[in-house]
Order: sequence, then C-alpha cells, then structure tokens
Amino acid sequence: MPENEKNKKAHITVKDLTMAFGSFVVQRDLNFTINRSDIFIIMGGSGCGKSTLLRHMIGLIAPVKGQIFYDDVSFWEVEPDQRDRIIRKVGILYQSGALWSSMTLAENIALPLQQYTDLNPGQIREIIALKLALVGLAGFDEYYPSEISGGMQKRAGLARAMAMDPEILFFDEPSAGLDPISARLLDDLILELRESLGSTVVIVTHELASIFAIGNNSVFLDPEQKTMISQGDPNKLLAESTNPTVHRFLTRGAG
Repeated sequence: MPENEKNKKAHITVKDLTMAFGSFVVQRDLNFTINRSDIFIIMGGSGCGKSTLLRHMIGLIAPVKGQIFYDDVSFWEVEPDQRDRIIRKVGILYQSGALWSSMTLAENIALPLQQYTDLNPGQIREIIALKLALVGLAGFDEYYPSEISGGMQKRAGLARAMAMDPEILFFDEPSAGLDPISARLLDDLILELRESLGSTVVIVTHELASIFAIGNNSVFLDPEQKTMISQGDPNKLLAESTNPTVHRFLTRGAG
C-alpha cells in the first residue's frame, strides 16, 4: 500500500458520542475520524469539553452513549485488560507536564519502562538517553524539574510520553504557560517527531498559532449547541467555513 494511502487509514473513530455528568450534557452526537499520522486538533471555546473529550479517549471517563474505536476495536466495549493493552500504545503529555518533582528527569522517564517492561537497567538508561536527545535535552538526565525552565519541563514530559514508543500521542494544551518562542519550538518538535516516528498526534488547544502551524485535521466543539459544528483541516476551515462561530474563533485578533 502506498504511504499516502496508508496514512489515510482510520486510527481513532468517534461514533455518536455523548459526554455528560449526570443530567448535564457536555457534548452530544460527536462523529469524526482521526487518521494515522494526523496531527488532529480538538478546538473550541472555553468550557466546550475539549479536555473532557480527551479524557474519554484515553480511558479516564466512560461515555454516556456512543463508541470510540481504536482501529476496529470498540474501546469501551472490550474487557479492561484489552483496554489496558490499547492504552499502553498511547503517550500523554498533560498541560502541566505532570513530572514528579522529587524525581530526576531520568527517573521520571524510567517509570513506565520499569512498570510495563522487562528491560534491564542498562537498556532503560539507553532509552532515557535517546528520548532526552530526541527532545533536545541530552545530558539533563540528573536534573530535577525545578532546575529547568517551563519549556524544558514540557519537553521532558514529552520524552516520558514517548518512553514506550507510542503509536498515538495525546497533548492537553501543550503550549499553556509558554512564551511564543518556546511554544513555536514545541510545535516544531511535535512536527519533527511525527515525521520521524510516524505517530498519530491528538492535541487539545486554543492557540491559533499552533492550530495553523501543525494541524492537518480537526474537530470544532461548540459550548452553546453542545455538539461539533465543523471538522477538517484548520487552514481550509479558515478559508472556507461559513459558520460565524468557527470564523470568529479562527480569526481572533486578526485585523
């Protein structure tokens, strides 16, 4: 199969998904597909449920209705041990980086390797060195999170997210708290990793610079209608969408 066709194969499919807390509906009737090697953006105004959708996709919250497929496996309809095997193919970078402050960067990255693999200490050290080098932190193994900048903490969190060579990387507001230069460097790094590793990337963000710079597919969640109102390449949505809510969101600050 040609590479361009392979990359169009569905990796995650969300079908008729409703998210709710008790009687309060967050979003309903969500239907979209994330293809292999996409950099997929989950976007929308504050309170629309972007991070809640991510939590449904990574197994932290069960949907009220609908299905989430990884390839052709319905994630919430299989046994817990099979869901666990699926999630082991996933890496997650949380908004704060979520590094353990009492551990060095090397110890943070080693955690999933020690818990889920039979690798010996020497092999784990080699992987730590490789992952830190991939994110531009070679030689920072013994630093603690408090000893490095916010941008470096995000990159260290990314190194940990990549520890298990995931097929899919999830990011929750990766640029939050970063200055524009650090945010752009993180965007460039995400692009480089997608190209070199072939991972599918799913990003929750409201940062327009990142959305247009790296996203090739997206879904737009509306907090008022409580459903998705647009999907597709963000740059095409900017040029072609006639929905006033989507247009206002994508042209914030323009002119």
